Amino acid sequence: MTNLDYSIVIFYAIALLLIAYKLSNKENASSSAENNYFLAGSSLPWWAIGASLIAANISAEQIIGMSGSGYAIGMAIASYEWMAAVTLLLVGKYLLPIFLERKIYTMPQFLDQRYDHRVRLTMSIFWIGVYVFVNLTSILWLGALAIETITGINLVAGMFALGSFSLIYSVYGGLRVVAFTDIIQVVLLVFGGLLVVYVLLQEIGGDGQEMAAFLSLASEVPSKFDMILSKGDSNYASLPGISVLLGGMWVMNLSYWGFNQYIIQRALAAKNLAEAQKGIIFAAFLKILMPLIVVLPGILVFIVNSNLESPDQAYPTAMSFLPVGIKGLVFAALMAAIVSSLSSMSNSIATIFTVDVLPRIGKLEASDPILIGRISAVIAMVVAMSVAKPLLGNFDQAFQYIQEFTGFFTPGIVAIFLLGIMSPRVTANGALTAAIGSAIFSLLGRWLFPDIPFMDRVAIVFLLCVGSALLVSRGSSSERVDSRFYDRSLFNSETNASFNLSSCLVVLIVGSFYVIWW
Repeated sequence: MTNLDYSIVIFYAIALLLIAYKLSNKENASSSAENNYFLAGSSLPWWAIGASLIAANISAEQIIGMSGSGYAIGMAIASYEWMAAVTLLLVGKYLLPIFLERKIYTMPQFLDQRYDHRVRLTMSIFWIGVYVFVNLTSILWLGALAIETITGINLVAGMFALGSFSLIYSVYGGLRVVAFTDIIQVVLLVFGGLLVVYVLLQEIGGDGQEMAAFLSLASEVPSKFDMILSKGDSNYASLPGISVLLGGMWVMNLSYWGFNQYIIQRALAAKNLAEAQKGIIFAAFLKILMPLIVVLPGILVFIVNSNLESPDQAYPTAMSFLPVGIKGLVFAALMAAIVSSLSSMSNSIATIFTVDVLPRIGKLEASDPILIGRISAVIAMVVAMSVAKPLLGNFDQAFQYIQEFTGFFTPGIVAIFLLGIMSPRVTANGALTAAIGSAIFSLLGRWLFPDIPFMDRVAIVFLLCVGSALLVSRGSSSERVDSRFYDRSLFNSETNASFNLSSCLVVLIVGSFYVIWW
């Protein structure tokens, strides 16, 4: 990094803060202060929703972590991105109409409406724990690792800088600032990512031969373009063959894209259902593009240097090939992705704590909910900074760490929501059984059957959670369920021709990748 590179990064940071300050002073006069802070006044347009979904999703664990997995495994890791594109379509068509009709701020709020306050509080505490100890920590750690590799700034200082900057511009303005600045972040992220790929292809093929180098990649390193890994592959435990398409990844994706406050909060803040669905389609097309930005650099670095100490060094290594000035721009893009996700996560923690947890343990009426939200976001960030190194310092592929540990809980989450939406017979006791059973079944499975790939374990645990919830519900006393949940006339899953055509196109594109690189 030269002075020019640092100047570009500083210019980006100042510009972002100025834009955030201006946005934070705009409010929707028709909405309450809380709605403006936590749901951007329910006024987000489709382009802001789609861009913000991707900016929240693509961060250090995606760019650094998936590039590392691309280096170690290959294009097969892109299944997380491409299958997510298809999952988004299902969320937009079948889940969003239900959530928006309920006029909820948070996903735990929906659980309270369907089950009771016990389920709401249990899942709220769980989500805050995962956000702080898995998501925030991984984003901070991998972001600081990139900063150390590129600039020499030590890990602790890097984490402090990232956490502080994200809080400065997001805590004051709430979701509106996060969502609208995400548009800038996504543009910079895509542009910077494509620049990295272009420079690496130039390094491999020579000046003027970038396209030829790109087209020859599958023949140059054929093992890196196996989308469905065979049982003999050393990475089979991470991506267990055909199970990727038929098993636990569906559970993981539904949990992340459909029932995760951190993600779905953007769609809940839409002007209306049609706008939210257009945003979902936009995000689905962006997800198709993402492997080019977050996976391919790792494969290209493997061709250039297959002897890195750790796979997670792949993306920082890729940046070392960039020329002066461009390196600063791409570094700013990387920081944009990291800061965006940190800000989104902090806002979701503040929302859940203020809306779902505090009213159950104290008297919120006498307090300022927005102030409490801001304080809780700061505390969460400080805790994440403190525990990041102990939790992640010994992992070679942080992305796999994230998937492994979130996989302990996601089967129960998906079971609770799907059963709650589809079946009036499932009781609150049944839902609590599924939530607690998810962790117990997962830990027992990991201990008793360590050779079962975690993605297969997720699918098995999901079925066990569904079975246990149904069994306990049969044995517990009948509970009154709001009949509106099962009045299908209130939830119109019909979508317009544009949504349907776009959905078909997304499925065809994703399917073609698996046909080509099976």
